[in-house]
Amino acid sequence: MTLPAALSLTADRRHSTGETHQALFSLLTRSGRPLSIPAARHTEQARLEAAVFQRVCALGGLSEHPLGIVRVHPQEDLLTLHLVDEPFIISHWIDFLYPRVDEEAGGDPRDQVAGVPGLRSSRQAGGVLLYRPGMTAAVVLRGFNPRWWDRIAERREGCGSLLRHADWTAVEQAAYAAQTAHPSDPYELLSSLFRRIRLTAGPGPVNSTDAWTFGKGVRLETTDGPPCPDLIRLLTQGPCGLGWRVKDKTCTCLCDHSHASVGCTVHFEDPATGLPVWYANLKWGRTLDERRLETVAGLNHAVFT
Repeated sequence: MTLPAALSLTADRRHSTGETHQALFSLLTRSGRPLSIPAARHTEQARLEAAVFQRVCALGGLSEHPLGIVRVHPQEDLLTLHLVDEPFIISHWIDFLYPRVDEEAGGDPRDQVAGVPGLRSSRQAGGVLLYRPGMTAAVVLRGFNPRWWDRIAERREGCGSLLRHADWTAVEQAAYAAQTAHPSDPYELLSSLFRRIRLTAGPGPVNSTDAWTFGKGVRLETTDGPPCPDLIRLLTQGPCGLGWRVKDKTCTCLCDHSHASVGCTVHFEDPATGLPVWYANLKWGRTLDERRLETVAGLNHAVFT
């Protein structure tokens, strides 16, 4: 197989996950078919990925990489994420992921645990394993010094933190049971998006992606996302697409004149479930100016002081 032919077979997956062609080349088969992106095989894997995805959103525009994720390696029973090698990114993930008791929550068990109920971590060679005790679902974090994870996590003990409990606590079990008995989030849809998070990155030096549930659907928002035709194709068509349909859109990506409002919106529908996904690219056009660089430097310094 020639190099141009091989590159074309991995192109869509590379654009969706950030993986390199060298890493994907061994997955190519003699059939000559383009590489696809596997879905999570088990419900628990999809639920864990969806929970992690929702908690780490809202990082804001402080990195070139959406949610601080440089690349994703999706497997049926495992998701590996390579994060930005910046302490403030690791601190953000720990702050939003680790479960802790919310003393001011109401009576609903789902409100009484902030973070991901049952989530625990352990060190792996070169990374950190996120899991729930007694379950096979797992997310592996790589790309940074794993000692940072331990040092930052230790500083988060107390204040209702459940970090040092080896097994599930009663409050976490109640929250998880309520979530699974009355699921309000389309976890399979969120897991599929998380496995393709790199397709939300635009060409600029600052990228911010956010996602949240809204009614029975999902809202996906970028502040400086990719051209809409590229994102639409990667979500709807090809070997890595999800088969979504575009029901409506307002797009200024291909216009040659200015608009009062330059943002774009696309209304997708997942035919398999009938659920809507509302996407918006705000097109803020942000840059890594001196003030933003100073903010990042200050956040990195504050993590260990």
